[in-house]
Amino acid sequence: MPFVSVRLVAGRDQATKDEMARKIVDAIAGTAGMPKESVWVAFEDVAPGDFYVGEKSVAESRKSKG
Repeated sequence: MPFVSVRLVAGRDQATKDEMARKIVDAIAGTAGMPKESVWVAFEDVAPGDFYVGEKSVAESRKSKG
């Protein structure tokens, strides 16, 4: 049973996560030839101040672009 963990900067709505989960499940189930019910997907929202790209947090990057 595949388990997919997806970490995202917090702020995505439920409809977006639902669509992402459907696409992830379709890709894995279709490629592996297994039932969709065998694929688990978990989302973890990470605060922008706790998610870093290089040396800057996403919160810092957003401020400098704003």
